[in-house]
Amino acid sequence: MTQDESALDQAARRLDRALSLLEQELAGRRAGGEGELFDPARSGLAAELERSRQRERHLEAAGADASRALGQAIAQIEAVLGGGREG
Repeated sequence: MTQDESALDQAARRLDRALSLLEQELAGRRAGGEGELFDPARSGLAAELERSRQRERHLEAAGADASRALGQAIAQIEAVLGGGREG
């Protein structure tokens, strides 16, 4: 796991925790008859969470692609440098 992926994972976990806390708060308010006021906000937060998760998946894929490309570049550089030393 790279440092960027770790930071991304941490951000996703913080967002999940915040949403869970909000859902708990909304459930408590709903039980008290206040839930109707917060349903649009909850829907908006759920949509934002889904967008964040999609962005996370996109960034993870981009990170994996970059890691593969970097590995290939390193292998090519090592091959060139190794070839120059043998000759």
